[in-house]
Order: sequence, then C-alpha cells, then structure tokens
Amino acid sequence: MIKSVFSFILLLLVFGCGADKNVKIIKMGHAQVTSHPVHEAMVFLSERLEEKSNGRIKVKVYPNQQLGTERELLELLQIGSVGMTKVSSASLEAFSPDIQLLGLPYLFRDDAHREKVLKGEIGKNLLLGAQKYWLRGLVYYDAGKRSFYSKDAPIETPTDLAGKKIRVMESNMAINMVKSMGGSPTPVSYGELYTALQQGVVDGAENNPPSFYNSRHYEICKFYSIDEHTAIPDVVLVSTKVWEKLSPEEQVWLQEAADESADYQYMLWAKSVEESLREVEKAGVTITYPDKSIFRDEVEEVYKTLEVEQPHLTEIIKKIQAIQ
Repeated sequence: MIKSVFSFILLLLVFGCGADKNVKIIKMGHAQVTSHPVHEAMVFLSERLEEKSNGRIKVKVYPNQQLGTERELLELLQIGSVGMTKVSSASLEAFSPDIQLLGLPYLFRDDAHREKVLKGEIGKNLLLGAQKYWLRGLVYYDAGKRSFYSKDAPIETPTDLAGKKIRVMESNMAINMVKSMGGSPTPVSYGELYTALQQGVVDGAENNPPSFYNSRHYEICKFYSIDEHTAIPDVVLVSTKVWEKLSPEEQVWLQEAADESADYQYMLWAKSVEESLREVEKAGVTITYPDKSIFRDEVEEVYKTLEVEQPHLTEIIKKIQAIQ
C-alpha cells in the first residue's frame, strides 16, 4: 500500500497534473531566457511531441532557472521531481564523467568534424552513458563556440589572462583549461554572473555569442575576443524515471520530437550567432579575432594531464581525431 502511494506521488511530481487525467505533462526546466534559441527549440519539441501523441503528452517548459540552476535541475531529474532539462555538457560531467572530453579545448577541427562526432557512435555512446546516473541523454543542441569576454581590455594572447578572474562553469575541464592559459578560473552560477561582473567578483567570462548577447553581459564587458577555445554542446535529457514510465510508442515519439527540435535549433543557432555579434558591436563592444594557435599551444598540458589521469578517455580522443 505504501509503495503504491509513493509511486502515485512520484508520477504526479514527474508528469504534473492536468485537468485531463489521461494527459501526461512533463516539466522541463532550463537556465536560459525565453529569447534564447535553445528555449525556442524546447518549445518546438513540446509542440511536436503534443502533435505526435495527439495531445496525450505535453511538455511544460520553465525557462530562466525557474526550477533551479543546471546542477540543481540534474539533481531534480535524478530523483524524478523534474522530467526533462537542457544543460551544457560541461554541467553534466559532474554526473556522467566521460562526457567531460567534449569540453576539451580545440578538440574539433571544424563544425563538420564536430557534427560527425556528435551524430556518430561516439556521441551516441556519451549520451547513453548518463543512464546509469538516472539521466537519459536524448540529443545534442548546438551551443556554438566559446570565447573570452572582459571588462577592461581585450584578451589577445593567453598572457592577457594573467591575474584575471575568469568565470567558468562548474567543470573541472573548464577550470583546468583557464589555469593552463594563466587565468584564475572562478566558478559562478550563470544566473549570478551579471551581478558578479558588475561587482568585480570576476573580471571576465567565456561563452558563445548568443549567450553573451542574451544575458546582457555586453553591458559590462566591452571586449569580446573570438578565440573559440571550446565547442561544448548542450544536452537534452530526460529523467530515467520518466522514460521508464512511457510506453515504447511514447518513447519513440519523445525521441523523434527531440531529434526534430535539434535540427530546428541548429538552424536558429546559426542565425542567432550572426545577429548577436552584430548587436553587441552596435552596443559598443570591441570584437577581436586573436591568433588561435597561440591559445591552442597553451592547452597541451590539459591533454597530457588527462592522458595520465584518465587514459581510457585518451583512446576516445584518438578516435575523435581520426574521424574525417
């Protein structure tokens, strides 16, 4: 009896409670604002899933950290009180360690190489590797390429990072990367970063153009150096507690809706990058394009450390580099 009551409560937490008891409502939280392309893609996912299921399954999207930070959302997925989320793969590495290799600086040669890796066997295995942590990866979203932005001066070479506190995600890979370049990595929640920049808690940060623009960080940081040190994808995840409560047919609908939303998001992302760079430049941001090879040389230590500490990841990296 107690077990039955617990299962019923869990279903309410995971799926929500609609007016129609036959309708499943999955709560999906994320950290971005509603104008961000990933939010638009998640709304698209919700619409496609509702269409495919003839209204039997709906996804209610909660943006802007309404349900918690990325780390908190992953924890909520694990216990089943939130059904789905979108997080950076850098945030996911604390829960599914092998995915950290996608945060390696200058891992991909170009966009085509990255797409082959993520859509191929390696990418799929990394997504499914999170299942043993009660998180099922559905698809990757494009999160572009991350570059440094700062308040006082452009970052033209790694030596310009010396003495600067640079906000990074809660990711060992990101921390080690900034350290290797000579900066002082400082983890700060994305939702608290605007204030941290304003108050001088950090001197700069690193992110992709749409996030730099939509977060309005350009109001404080007037220098954006396009060194494109990482191309860390976002990941759309579903709680395994939700996934296992879906019928095989419903699982197919959800996976298809996620795949279609990824195609849509890639298209939105490309447009958003161009628009974001144009708008921040209009707002007085100086955009520079430093020599990437100088930054690439400085991060060799990150690869050497990984080879010593986690040799099994080195084998996957070799496979990635061999993909043509």
